[in-house]
Amino acid sequence: MLTAAVVCAIGLLPWLSRTDPALTVLKARSAERAPTPETLRAIRDGLGLDDGPLALLGRWLGGLLRADAGRSWVSDTEVLPAVLQALGASLLLMAGAVAVAAITVGVVCARTLLLGARRRLGERRPGGTGSAMLAALPEFLVASVLASVVGVQLGWLPALGWYGPQWMLLPSLALGLPVGAVLGRMLDDLLPAAFAEPWALAAAARGVPSKSVARQALRRCVPALLPNLALFVVGLTGGSVAVEQIFDIPGLGRLTLRAALAQDLPVLQTGTLVLMILAAAAALLARAGTRRLIGPALRDGALHSLHRPAPPAPRVVPLVYGLLLATVIALGLPRDPLALDTTARLQAPSAAHPFGTDALGRDVLARIAHGTLSTLGIALAVSVVALVGGVVLGLLPRLSGPLVDTVNSVPPALAALLVTGIAGSGPWTPALAVAVVAWSPLATHTSALLRQERATLHLTATRALGAGPGYLFRHELVPAVLPPVVRHALLRLPGIALSLAALGFLGLGSQPPSPEWGLLLAENQPYAERAPWAVLAPAVVLALLGALAVTAAGGARLPRPGRRRKRPTSRPTGPGPVAPQTEPTRHTVLASSPSDAP
Repeated sequence: MLTAAVVCAIGLLPWLSRTDPALTVLKARSAERAPTPETLRAIRDGLGLDDGPLALLGRWLGGLLRADAGRSWVSDTEVLPAVLQALGASLLLMAGAVAVAAITVGVVCARTLLLGARRRLGERRPGGTGSAMLAALPEFLVASVLASVVGVQLGWLPALGWYGPQWMLLPSLALGLPVGAVLGRMLDDLLPAAFAEPWALAAAARGVPSKSVARQALRRCVPALLPNLALFVVGLTGGSVAVEQIFDIPGLGRLTLRAALAQDLPVLQTGTLVLMILAAAAALLARAGTRRLIGPALRDGALHSLHRPAPPAPRVVPLVYGLLLATVIALGLPRDPLALDTTARLQAPSAAHPFGTDALGRDVLARIAHGTLSTLGIALAVSVVALVGGVVLGLLPRLSGPLVDTVNSVPPALAALLVTGIAGSGPWTPALAVAVVAWSPLATHTSALLRQERATLHLTATRALGAGPGYLFRHELVPAVLPPVVRHALLRLPGIALSLAALGFLGLGSQPPSPEWGLLLAENQPYAERAPWAVLAPAVVLALLGALAVTAAGGARLPRPGRRRKRPTSRPTGPGPVAPQTEPTRHTVLASSPSDAP
């Protein structure tokens, strides 16, 4: 039903946007041809536009049952072979990006795995600044730098085209590095609790090799990440439009974006349907992998909680990053972000212009500072909405599961076009488009953690002592699930800003002369070789925002065991006295292992 609703919405896109599809198709076919009434009438008659959207949708669905997706309205070629060819290129690119992401995850988590396997986690210090900065870099900016520096200036690898394995490396790096940094941070957050479980203590006491312990710790933690990995797989296949454009890759995301802009409905509907099928397959594989790894423990309620009390994170580091970001904003706000000086075009950083100037002679520091107010403010608002919606829907997994799979299969650019067609264009349209899809990773994370938390021993013991569903939900499930999801949301705050930036880069966000960060990067990207500071300055500020988000996220933790809670109001009904002074919370049940003893 959800797939049918999305496909129907796409079929109504020209009528929702209140544009003449014949005129849009004519411009896509030939921009020089005059839109005379006779020409537009010929296009309407040839495509059957006067029959209405329902008739067009019915004809497309009828042909789809015969493995015929119709012909492109623009190129008049068969749709299905073109979509399948683009899907093959996108799947190959996705496989390369996943390989790069896996290597990045290994690098991010290597220290925790090494120390945990050797029972030396006490030496582990809070970190992750480097991975946070890497996760905050825009994919299109990484792609632009790799293409211009590695591909053009150094000539080590080809920068344009799609002709063989060598052409895969640079786009795979551009897509895989940020994804690997995000997944690595999430996995690194779970590993310490896995190494403190009783099986790890028993393995260390029996002299099990540290490599085996580390491998089993990964097996314990990976199921919580598999649903998000499935989301990334679909996103890398259909959402890497900017990278495909930069490297001239004939992928599915680029094909669907061009079809959406040209209102080529057969191509757009077929590409979206293929992405939805891929999303459903990825979700099924993720669930099967989870059952394969920890299925018996989930069934028997024999898991331990991976979200244990932790000491408060240091507050000095986020204060330093926040102070640096505030300093940049304070220095740039008194400057005029729109003042033009054609005699100072692309000037290097100096005392007058600490971050240099852009192609029109405007001060880059001023534009970054003024863009911070809009970009960061909108990103914060979208993040709060995504967090609330993700947690609420994630606590209802049977409702949110199919919805997440459907929403994640829609590329952000297409979502922006659909939102624009329904709600109209405006300053908040990009934010609304990002908010429509931003909640799905948080809902997936919440559902995965909730499923494992329901299968923990302490929850079974608390239920056996008479705690009701309401008490378990308020005092056990929500406190265990909410902190890691909040940290995940803070980690995704730069990603929200990047999504807004990507829409600006694709021309779907803010329009000139707005100093919004995405538009700032898009305007200066063609001059990356002549004036790298015009691109590096906003990229560094984005990386600083990522470091601030991930270090501040360390403060979202479970309460310490010393805090007392209200005991459950319900009592066991079986015979025998019940001691009223204690309750089996997560802390008292898990304290049976030596690592939890005071």
